[in-house]
Amino acid sequence: MSSRTSSPFSPVSGVNTPKEADSGYSSGTACEVAVPEVYFSKPHLQFLNRQLQFLEPQEILKWCITTLPHLYQATAFGLTGLVTLDMLSKMKIPRPQMVDIIFFDTLHHFPETLSLLDKIQDRYPLVNVHIFKPAGVNTAQEFAVKHGDKLWEENDQLYDWIAKVEPAQRAYRELGVNAILTGRRRTQGGQRGDLDVIEVDEVGLIKVNPLANWTFKQVHDYVKNNHIPYNELLDRGYKSVGDWHSTQPIKEDEDERAGRWKGQQKTECGIHNPRSKYARFLMEQEKKKEQEAVQQALHKVALQA
Repeated sequence: MSSRTSSPFSPVSGVNTPKEADSGYSSGTACEVAVPEVYFSKPHLQFLNRQLQFLEPQEILKWCITTLPHLYQATAFGLTGLVTLDMLSKMKIPRPQMVDIIFFDTLHHFPETLSLLDKIQDRYPLVNVHIFKPAGVNTAQEFAVKHGDKLWEENDQLYDWIAKVEPAQRAYRELGVNAILTGRRRTQGGQRGDLDVIEVDEVGLIKVNPLANWTFKQVHDYVKNNHIPYNELLDRGYKSVGDWHSTQPIKEDEDERAGRWKGQQKTECGIHNPRSKYARFLMEQEKKKEQEAVQQALHKVALQA
């Protein structure tokens, strides 16, 4: 298992363009701005999506490899991610162009997910896996000591930031990621129903969803027919697997991701939501801390008076 590594490539976290409204994305903060290696205007992005939606996933992946520099696959080894990985492995790709994997270890994955990671590395030994964990901790016990026993219940947005969003931003920065292959599909339900094949987020990261058009049956059949190791939880009623504390099995007539955050008005962990939402959230948290510090100081002054 390879540990996280640095890259000589410069990170692309935004764009520096005065025509922000005409682009496929908006710029980041001034300190993060870098010249993008790939730029899509909105008309170009719309054109690409019209063309790509009629292609098979393998054709989309070939287009990605030949078009997008510093391309990675972000996956927790769900069925779609496994299909993408296997399709890539069957292509004749020179080693420098092979697509490395980024795995976000939240420290709260099911044991079955971590076991699958080992099986995948045995099955695809040429693929590098970069593992990123929450900052400053390496185990669930350390996470609990630092952030509390049930942060996901007490403050789910903060949990998402610490366990997933911040590690993702750190990974993209350290590895110099320009583009990411995701496992999102339209039939998964929730916010993914109108998913495009290619997207560009608000800080310039290109996200490609090569199997956006496929159904659960198609990805399941591909995994079965190609004898790919998969998460054992799928045989126990799980169709989408995340952290153990926020994932449940589902009924046959429910959306694939119905078991994620069941009973909550939530369908995404934050990695695929606008990052500015989390920047605002962190700012609010800092303001709250400052206000509490001021109140404590005033309280001490009052006691001393």
